[in-house]
Amino acid sequence: MDTSINALERALSIRRQIDTLENRLDALLGRTTSSHITTSKSRGRHMSASSRAKIAAAARARWAKVKAGQDGADKNVVKAGHRFAASPVASQWGRWLHRLVRSL
Repeated sequence: MDTSINALERALSIRRQIDTLENRLDALLGRTTSSHITTSKSRGRHMSASSRAKIAAAARARWAKVKAGQDGADKNVVKAGHRFAASPVASQWGRWLHRLVRSL
């Protein structure tokens, strides 16, 4: 048990030394260091707060419109032309099946 604690303490000591050396190297090269690791680029496209607010307001308005149309009575009604999946694979399967049945 003592060997694992000693190994962890040694690893922690080495990690601190590496951090210290990296900070000294950055200082010599004139690079700034941050306290946290960033995973994305610092440069890029940024959206202003007002733009985000406009987009959020538009989304809320769209959802309000959708929810206003749902009174609960017509939830199970199937619209004409929407009984089957709209994916291209499903429509191809349907055409193939229709041709097969017609040829019999």
